[in-house]
Amino acid sequence: MNLLHEWNWLLPLPVLIPLLSAGLALVVGRRPRLQQLISVTALGLSLVIGVILVLGAAVAPMALDVGSWAAPIGITLVADKLSALMLLISQVVTLAVLLYTVGENFSDSSPNAPVAIYHPTFLILVAGVSNAFLTGDLFNLYVGFEILLAASFVLITLGGTRGRIRAGTVYVVVSLVSSAIFLTAIALVYGAVGTVNLALLAERLPEIDPGTALLLQSLLLVAFGIKAAIFPLSAWLPDSYPTAPAPVTAVFAGLLTKVGIYALIRLQFLLFPQNPLTDLLGVLGLLTMLVGILGAVAQDDIKRLLSFTLVSHIGYMVWGISLATPASLAAAIYYALHHILVQGCLFLIVGLIERHSGTTSGRRLSNLARTAPVTAIMYLIVGFNLVGVPPFSGFIGKLGLAEASVQVGTPMAWALLAGGLVTSFLTLYVVVKFWNRAFWQTPDSGSELAINYEQREHLSGREERRLRRAVRAARTQRRAYRLTELSRTEGERGAGHSNPIMYGAAIGLIVVQLGMAFGAGPIYGYVTEAAREIVGGDVYVEAVLGTTGRGEGISNDVGTPATPPWETDPAPSVPVPRPTEGSGHD
Repeated sequence: MNLLHEWNWLLPLPVLIPLLSAGLALVVGRRPRLQQLISVTALGLSLVIGVILVLGAAVAPMALDVGSWAAPIGITLVADKLSALMLLISQVVTLAVLLYTVGENFSDSSPNAPVAIYHPTFLILVAGVSNAFLTGDLFNLYVGFEILLAASFVLITLGGTRGRIRAGTVYVVVSLVSSAIFLTAIALVYGAVGTVNLALLAERLPEIDPGTALLLQSLLLVAFGIKAAIFPLSAWLPDSYPTAPAPVTAVFAGLLTKVGIYALIRLQFLLFPQNPLTDLLGVLGLLTMLVGILGAVAQDDIKRLLSFTLVSHIGYMVWGISLATPASLAAAIYYALHHILVQGCLFLIVGLIERHSGTTSGRRLSNLARTAPVTAIMYLIVGFNLVGVPPFSGFIGKLGLAEASVQVGTPMAWALLAGGLVTSFLTLYVVVKFWNRAFWQTPDSGSELAINYEQREHLSGREERRLRRAVRAARTQRRAYRLTELSRTEGERGAGHSNPIMYGAAIGLIVVQLGMAFGAGPIYGYVTEAAREIVGGDVYVEAVLGTTGRGEGISNDVGTPATPPWETDPAPSVPVPRPTEGSGHD
């Protein structure tokens, strides 16, 4: 047995450390520096644990029964190659975003993001993401989603401006609909097979009525499709994400939709490996790519543009899932890891642009290549990575998807390949278009007025009146006027100055992206092994239900699915023993 599997007691820590640190950060809410130290330390420890879990999962999945209660009675935490990789990348991004936040120096004097609320809420969000990746049953996946929802609403509405309250309301309503559908599906699943444990479901769902199985799969697909922002369930995202502060948007764009993609992978390959919905997923993936990128083409504001490209590139992951081969799934996983890093980094770069110029509108930005050369270089590198220009990681992921489509060779596979190529060219167009407007073009008489008037919904009535007077004065005097004091966004609040830590956080994510590209051989080999395990499904099931390598709790029921309630003998001659609290064995 791998020595690292003796460390499977580490599995709860990526959830527990952020939760406990959130409580501690809330207690010291009047001491911002101490809060920052607690948060950075917590995420740093979680990152180290994530590395250990990836190394351990490289040999075999690691599993632990919480409270020594084995499946199907207790809660099982599982770290296989997929969940360990997703957990590690999420910890890299959240740590970088937190460092960016420290550099931005959120403080209680800022109405935009009170630090006493921000740090505890951010840590709770991280705990929810970790729980979603590590849980081994549907109900605790639902719990992870609800933790994400509660924390996300607080973060997206920081400052209480009208635009953010409206966006937060839309986000919460859509998320509640998704949660209601998910909870209904969980109840129906339990009624049909008598468990919500993923490994047991993998064994029992093939035995139920096909019509019932299709209903359950459809409900779960809708719930996860909303979380992942798959067309036509993605309309909420471009209106919700752009209003939040840059670090919040970076986490949302990088991670929250990928939690939905992760759940979709478990749904399609572990629970319903022989399913009739793969063609439907292919159509949805194609539409997600095309509709999303066409929406991006029509945008002028970089935040909305990136929100639409986020939706569009979710389609690439759905493309890989829909082909349902080990090669396509490996490419989809690799692309998901790449996209978490790229999308999070892009929104941090947008935050730097906003702080420098006081706006994110392409019509009002100019000459940034000269006035902000470091930001310009970062945007160019990450933008090309998003497009998929060789030799970046985006190209490697898209090449894997293209090869998988050629191998499958069905009309749907060729249609997805064509749609992916069109989407890549249009992504190049929107990235270059914003580059030309914001970084290359010189100011003219029409753009000298650097007022982000489109963000007036973020202002109170008194501030908007002051803004209108300032606009009239600026137009009369034909001079630029920035909203440094008037706006409530982090960009205008710190216009002209960005802490080196903020640049360091974004550059760190770029370094990791380059590492994914130049270390693509071992990384792609790892995700290929992960895909083979997932498509087979037996490795995951054996890790949870087997009698070895499972951690503390082992019961006599392990490996033998429980009999459904309606088939149970009302008077069994031999009672089944149950583990007592604190015992490792029956």
